[in-house]
Amino acid sequence: MNAIKIYKQIIFSACIILMLGSCKKYFDINQNPNAALQPPIDGLLANVTNSSAINVWRVADWTSYYTQYLASPSAGSTIDTYDDVNASSAWNDCYNVLTDLYDMRKFAFEKGLNAYIGVADILTAQQINMITNVWGDVPYTESFLGVDNIHPKFDDQKSLYDTCLHLLDLGIAALQQPDADGELNSSSDFIHAGDAGAWIKTAHALKARMLNQVSKTSDYNADAVLSELTQAYTSNEDDAQITAFDGTNPWETEAYNNSVLLLDGWLSAYFITATNGTIYGVFDPRLPLITDTTKFGDYRGTVNGAGGHGDPTDPQECYLTVGKWYSSDNSPLQIITYAECKFMEAEAEFRKGNSADAYNAYIAGITANMQKLGVADTAIQRYITGPSVAVGSENLTLQRIMEEKYVACFLNPVTWDDMRRTDYNYKDFMLPENAVLSTFIRRLNYPADEISTNGGNVPTVQMSDKLWWDQ
Repeated sequence: MNAIKIYKQIIFSACIILMLGSCKKYFDINQNPNAALQPPIDGLLANVTNSSAINVWRVADWTSYYTQYLASPSAGSTIDTYDDVNASSAWNDCYNVLTDLYDMRKFAFEKGLNAYIGVADILTAQQINMITNVWGDVPYTESFLGVDNIHPKFDDQKSLYDTCLHLLDLGIAALQQPDADGELNSSSDFIHAGDAGAWIKTAHALKARMLNQVSKTSDYNADAVLSELTQAYTSNEDDAQITAFDGTNPWETEAYNNSVLLLDGWLSAYFITATNGTIYGVFDPRLPLITDTTKFGDYRGTVNGAGGHGDPTDPQECYLTVGKWYSSDNSPLQIITYAECKFMEAEAEFRKGNSADAYNAYIAGITANMQKLGVADTAIQRYITGPSVAVGSENLTLQRIMEEKYVACFLNPVTWDDMRRTDYNYKDFMLPENAVLSTFIRRLNYPADEISTNGGNVPTVQMSDKLWWDQ
């Protein structure tokens, strides 16, 4: 472990310990009247910037089976076959962070700290948009009233979408205030190290993602997407991500668990065939940076729903491997990236009929992601000039853009949004074996914890029901 990594973990642990200690005082009935009545705002900043990114993993740990990034080694597993699952842990963790974001904004408002207000608004929008894209209607407007309302109503998906866009605008405005620059504690901000300008770029990137998300609706406006992108990221250096953890990157934990036969992190046959040359006739140089070859010297995945063969002591299929790009102790957990922005640009330009601009952005998205993963320049050039990828602007299709975005957004929940709004139109993408549903999955059922505590307000849904932007 290098010195920078050790330093980041020391700072991370110190901030979290400080926050937790203060929160204990905050809820202590026998409170010392001379003690602080609220947790320190920098401790909250440390928690929300870390945990918001961790929640992307928590949600992705479910959705990556629906996008067939991952597959279960157990035949007929519930998550592989669209059977009912209980994602209470992800739901609760998202609401825990939202509660801390609510508190951080409240304390920041009382102290006149615009940068903290802005970060709270931006991350609140990101978290709410992520969970409503998984579950649909969710509690928000009545969620943070404590004992005044322990059974919050569920807000409508569309109204929450509008709320999130408004929160992003508020966040941008707060961070643009003269006193916001330099206000954030850089050692407590695990996403952008206290850089207000970087947070503004992230807010515009998230707005572009949300505006792009509604491509099946009359609300879609390609020009609005492109306008946000001009104010968002300009390189991989801008990406919203964390690299410091209280322990290790959770994808590394899954890879390690698998290596000691706590089976986890198996790669789907679809993802492998999309990158090993089977579907597109070109080998993707990112694949060796993600996993190792099997005992047969090739790359093979696990068919979703069918179960796996062998195990790490007899590697007949591919898994997330300890030490690879996504599954090392210092691997980033990515919220949104420059590469994703370039693919959004390609899609928006394509929908406008600007084929040349769309093609340039499509190639730029592939290149940016490969550069970030450390692919050699010669391998990048070989890939982007090969006939399967270098189709030319006149032959570019939306499907081809989305297929390349699929690889670039590996293990990110945004891919499930993309798949649903394009009706799973990816070459050779099929239902998992033994699927409970006769159609592709469109949402999760509400978690058991919410049903048990707030059942009177929980909507009745089916996992085949489409969300409002997926009609």
